[in-house]
Amino acid sequence: MADEPNPSDGSGTTPRQIADAYVQALAELDPLTAVYLGINPDDDRLPDLSPAGLQAAAELARRTLAELDEAEAAGRGDAAADPAAERRCAVLLRERLNAELGVHDAGEGFRAVSNMGSPLHNVREVFTLLPTDTEQDWARLGRRLARVPLALEQYRALLAEGIERDLLSGPRQVSTVIGQIGQWLAADPADPADPADPADPADPADPADTDPDAKASGGWFAALVAPAPEPLRAELTATARTVADSLAELRDWLAEVYAPAAADTPDTIGRTRYARWARQWTGADLDLDEAYGWAWTEFHQLDGAMRAEAEKVRPGSTPMEAMRWLESDGPRIEGEEPIRRYLQGLLDRAIEDLQGVHFDLAEPITRVESMIAPAGGAAAPYYTSPSLDFSRPGRTWYPTQGLDVFPTWDLVSTWYHEGVPGHHLQLAQWNYVADSLSTYQVSLGGISANVEGWALYAERLMDELGYLTEPAHRLGYLNAQMMRALRVIVDIGMHVGLDFPADSPYRPGELMTPQAAREFFGQYCGLAPAYLDSELTRYLGVPGQAIGYKLGERAWLSGRAAARAAHEARGEVFDLKAWHMAALSQGSLGLDDLVAALSEI
Repeated sequence: MADEPNPSDGSGTTPRQIADAYVQALAELDPLTAVYLGINPDDDRLPDLSPAGLQAAAELARRTLAELDEAEAAGRGDAAADPAAERRCAVLLRERLNAELGVHDAGEGFRAVSNMGSPLHNVREVFTLLPTDTEQDWARLGRRLARVPLALEQYRALLAEGIERDLLSGPRQVSTVIGQIGQWLAADPADPADPADPADPADPADPADTDPDAKASGGWFAALVAPAPEPLRAELTATARTVADSLAELRDWLAEVYAPAAADTPDTIGRTRYARWARQWTGADLDLDEAYGWAWTEFHQLDGAMRAEAEKVRPGSTPMEAMRWLESDGPRIEGEEPIRRYLQGLLDRAIEDLQGVHFDLAEPITRVESMIAPAGGAAAPYYTSPSLDFSRPGRTWYPTQGLDVFPTWDLVSTWYHEGVPGHHLQLAQWNYVADSLSTYQVSLGGISANVEGWALYAERLMDELGYLTEPAHRLGYLNAQMMRALRVIVDIGMHVGLDFPADSPYRPGELMTPQAAREFFGQYCGLAPAYLDSELTRYLGVPGQAIGYKLGERAWLSGRAAARAAHEARGEVFDLKAWHMAALSQGSLGLDDLVAALSEI
């Protein structure tokens, strides 16, 4: 960490010390945060998911802002060793906490039912990050597992208060989560990666449509503890069954109580709520209409590029026809372990080729693992950061969705995005330079649009460097770019209630409803229908997050172009490697501040 915080009364502390004290305090309040950061290793608790826990987090944010006001009024940052660093940290901390409080004060926490990123999902995901190397590790995992039923009870109390306040999630999110819990309960205890059969899914609205033996078996949590040491296995298996019983009770309550209460709640959220969430995810007060119009310009440009590339893949084919052929008859890999090894190979090759040429990576950053995602989550691949001390490496996660055959045409650019030079290089570098910044700037202060914008920039960089010359892989890259442009169009259009523009090839002048958005998405994005269904549910459940990819990439490209122009105007050679490392070492910034900072490198 940059500096050790002073005593908890806040006297004499600088903005960076206040920020890092906030990280420690939140890790005490929310033990899942500690797990993600790799701190407090002996802690075996779960957070308080009740309304009281929600309020405690907000009170911590308010106290921290008051301390920051006092520090800035006293000029403590200006008197520190690095005043500029103190100012950057103060700006980020203030913006982030105010954005979070804006969401809290609007009661959004009481609507926390969504197909990803909810308190329920976070409680399950944390078990994929816990160490299991020793018997002591397993015992600690077991103590945390035993706390899950209480956490689920608190979560239900939170949602029940949301019902009382008429603050509810939309019906699509509710039915999706009910179905996900059914998958977790039905997972094969002999195989933690085995989901319910997607070819014959349970009706998510019918809690009885789950294997009656699932609770007794413990489902996903029983599979989690199956490799435990023999002395602990019986106790852990019994605990897993208790957790499964609690999950089944929550699922039944969602179906019987919450779903009827939420039946008339719109799945979209309107301009006011959307602007609040967009601020949370992007660190910017966006002009939503400008962003919507810009995304349509991107759509038309990408449509032309995809048509040219499709001709190379299958002469005479449209992009959708070429991508359907690649999905059904193109190169593929069979088996979970072979696809995991293939993706690991992409990571390893990118590290080897880019190191010393386009990036200067410290040794801990060169370690990144490809993993198969646990069953019952969203269809999109994802990345988890290394712990602050790198004892847990960065990891990419691939959801197999119950399949055993995996086309590769769209995976290459995706792994450049999720792994190297995408999320892994940025987030691992942030950890590596935490001592020269603040722990807050490289962890809790991370802004989604900055992070996702870098990852999309990373895909474009690999295309610029010649790694996507194979027509199938380049069509996959262009399709990924198209998907991110469509995300801006669909996410803003649905929630804000905008019309398809006059130059739209689909329903010009008509209102963008979720149904119309899904049909439009399916006509111009070559991913599987089930994946696109999951994506639409994601946009409805996590409004404002999906727009950050393309808008963030726009900010990164604008900053690079401005920096290059400034160097050339001075008669200097623009050093892309130096720019990359400086850009990745500045910590988190919102889009309002990112372009200016990148331009000055």
